[in-house]
This record gives sequence, structure tokens and C-alpha cells, in this order.
Amino acid sequence: MIWLWVVLSLLAGALIGATAGYMYRKNSVETKIGRTEEYAKHLYDDAVRKAEENKKERLLEAKEEILKAKAENDREKAANEREMRERRTELQKTEHRLVQREEALDKKASNLENREEGLNKKEETLNRKLQEAEQIREDADSYHLKQEKELERVSGLTQEEAKQIIVDRVQKEAFRDAAAIVRDIEQKAKDEAEKKARNIIALAIQRCAADHVTESTVTVIPLPNDDMKGRIIGREGRNIRALETATGVDFIIDDTPEAVLVSAFDPVRREVARITVERLIMDGRIHPARIEEVVEKARREVDNQIREAGDNAVFETGLHGIHHELVKVLGRLKFRTSYGQNVLKHSIEVSHLAGLMAAELGADVTLAKRAGLLHDIGKAIDHESEGTHVTLGAELCRKYHESAEVIHCIMAHHNDVEPETVEAVLVQAADAISAARPGARRESLENYIKRLEKLESIATSFPGVDKCYAIQSGREVRILVKPEDVNDEGTKVLAREVAKRIEKEMEYPGQIRINVIRETRATDYAK
Repeated sequence: MIWLWVVLSLLAGALIGATAGYMYRKNSVETKIGRTEEYAKHLYDDAVRKAEENKKERLLEAKEEILKAKAENDREKAANEREMRERRTELQKTEHRLVQREEALDKKASNLENREEGLNKKEETLNRKLQEAEQIREDADSYHLKQEKELERVSGLTQEEAKQIIVDRVQKEAFRDAAAIVRDIEQKAKDEAEKKARNIIALAIQRCAADHVTESTVTVIPLPNDDMKGRIIGREGRNIRALETATGVDFIIDDTPEAVLVSAFDPVRREVARITVERLIMDGRIHPARIEEVVEKARREVDNQIREAGDNAVFETGLHGIHHELVKVLGRLKFRTSYGQNVLKHSIEVSHLAGLMAAELGADVTLAKRAGLLHDIGKAIDHESEGTHVTLGAELCRKYHESAEVIHCIMAHHNDVEPETVEAVLVQAADAISAARPGARRESLENYIKRLEKLESIATSFPGVDKCYAIQSGREVRILVKPEDVNDEGTKVLAREVAKRIEKEMEYPGQIRINVIRETRATDYAK
């Protein structure tokens, strides 16, 4: 029973709680709905108010835009009106200018008509004068023709013969005047330049005096006795064959007492052979194995001499920066000769001469000395390669990165190319000076005689030459002319023509002096 009351009490409590909760929620929802309606009404009123404000703002903006457009329209209208006024003004100015130009053209047309009328009158006058001049010319031609016929009759000469006489006379006078001018020019040039040139060259030669060693393609090796010839030849010629094979030279053993000749175009091989034979003679042991050993030692010794000679040449000339292979090839010139002149000493002398002259003239001293030292370097290899020593030397220097100026000096020192720099001309002059010094070079008798005969034949080929003599070893040519064929002025022209012909047809060291001698004799008899 109690349990039932407890249950009923619980149900009643639950019903009361549910009713209370329902009422509470209902009141809460109604409160929220009220607040929401008030908030919505507030939002609506706010939206209406903002819409009114926005409407007013848009109206104001629209009014401003209308005012702006109206103002812009007014400005454009004013601008258009101003532009129209300017255009009207410009058109008025243009119209005024056209009116003025039209008036000017009218005046010019009037002037042209007046000038045309004047020109027509002048043309008529000119035609009349031309007709008169033509008539006068015809009359003059007729008169001159009569005069020419009368002159031909009186003189006994035709018109062409008279012209030729006048031309010959003018040519003779021009020839005489040209000779006089040539003489004056040469004398003036000599007075101004010869003294200075002589001083420069003499100073260079005086300050650079080198010794010259005369050699040839044959080396003579002295022997202690004639029995040594047999030992050099060896049994059945084994020793001499071994010597020739190892050294690459020819040994000439003949009746020359106590001497053996070594013949070869390569001077280095010839020097190796000479040292080898001298060592074998001193050692006393001469057989093929020993020959090969001594030849190898001689080669090393000669290589050392070549390097030392090249280094000494570079040191003596004061040049630096030359490639070591060029220095080595330069040292080979110690054993090379040209016309009996040692080429290395000649190259050193040319270097000094070119440098001294360059210093006197204000040119590049280092370039002149460098080109002078290397100008004949091609002679060290000309027996091994094809080509002239000039071309070979230029290619060798180009291979080892010598400058273009040095290569040009090498190419120009024998006129293979025209010299374009002062240094090239100085190297050419120094080479000629060194080669032309007395005793510097040796020529064969045959070449010497041919050169003298060539000089005399060139001189005698000119008309008016009576006799010709080449003297002073070909350094001077004396020409005797016929006085009736060549006058005093003609001697200068003849000397110049002979000199040009010699320069064109001959090669020679130094310079050749041309002396033309004209002698006039007057003969009479006392009776």
C-alpha cells in the first residue's frame, strides 16, 4: 500500500514538474519571440532610414554628375569656339599670303616677259655677230692658208717639217732644263742629307766593329803524320765508312801532306766531324765502336757550344724574351758562313748597327736590334728545308710568336716585300753596311768578273758612251762620253739612267758610284 502511495506521489511530482517545465518554456519562447519581433522592427526601421539616406546621396551624386557634365560641355564648347576663331584667323592669314604670292607671281611673270623680250633681242644680236665672226674666220682662214703657202714657198719646208723642228727645239730645251733641275735638286739633297747620313752611318760603324771569320764548306784537319791517314781509313775502309755514316759528312783523304779534308754543306756536321777526328787522333784508339762513342760526345759538345753561342749573342745585344728554340737556332749560325762571313757575327753586327741608327733617328731601338739579330736566322736551316732563308726565317719567327713588326723587317731586308716601317729600312741598311765592309765577304773570281762585265755592259749600252771602266772592285763606274753627242746637262741625266738600270738589273752589296766624264778639246795649229 505504501509502495502504491510512493508511486502515485512520484507520478504526481513528475506531472507537476512537466507542467511547470512546459509553462516555463512557453514563457521563455514568447519572450524570445517578442524580443525577435522588436529586433526585426528595429532592423526594418534602420533599413528604411539607410535607404532614405542612400537615396538622398545618390540624388546628390547625380546632381553633381549633371553639373560636371554641364561644366565639361561648357568648356568643350568654349574650346571649340576658340579653335574655330583660331582657324578663321589662320585661314584669313593664309588667304592674305596667297593674295600676296599671287601678286608676286604676277610681278615675276611680267618681269619674265620683259626679260624674254630682252633675251630675244640679244639672241638676234648674237646671231648677227656670230655670222659676222664666221665670215671673219673664213676670211682669216683663207688669209692664213695663203700665208702658210707663202711661208712654205719661201722657207722650202712643209708645215709638218716646221712643226717637227719646233718640237725638237722645245724637247732639247726641256731636256736641258730638266737636267739643270735634276742637278740642282740632287745638289740640294746632298748638301742637306749626305752630311747627316754619313755621320749616322760612320758613328754606327765606328761604335760597332766586329771581327769576321772566313770559312767555307770544307774543313782541313791537320794530322801529326801521314801514317795517321791509314789508321783513319782502317782495314778495308771500315773506319772511314763508320766516320762518314756517323757524322754525315764526306772525308777526303788525298795527297795533301798531313791533312784530311772534311766536306759538307751542314756546318754543324762538319764541326762534329772535326772534333771527332781530333779526339780520335789524341786518343789513338780508332775503330767503329769507338768512333760512334766519340761522335756522340762531339754532338753533345757542339750542342752545348750552340746554346752558349745563342745565349752570348742575346746577352751581347741586350735582348730578352726570345724563345729558347730561336736562341738555339740562332746559335747554329756560329758554324754558318755566307760569302766567307760568319753569319752569327754578321747578325750581331747588324743588330748593333740598326740599334745605333734607330737611336740617332728616334725610332724603336729594341725592335731594330731584335729584327737585326734575327734577320738571317733562316740561314741556319736553309740546307734542311726548301725556300729562301728570308721565307724560312720569317716562318720560324712566326712559329715562335715573334711580333709582326719583326717578321716584316725579316721579310723586307732583301726586298722580298716593300719595307713599310723605319726599322725595316734600318735593318736593310745595316745588313748592306755589314756586308759591304772591306774584307767582310769573299766572292769567287768568276762571280767577281761577271759583276764587273755586267756593270760595263750596262753603261756601254747607252748612246753617246765612248768608253767605260768598272774600278774599285765594282764600287765605281767611270763613263767617258762623246762630247759631240752628250752635252753638260746630259751627263747628269745619263748618270741617273745608268744608276736606275743597275739598281733594276743587278744585285750587289753597298752602293755603286756612277761618274760620267765629258771632255771638250780645242785643237789649232801655228803655221
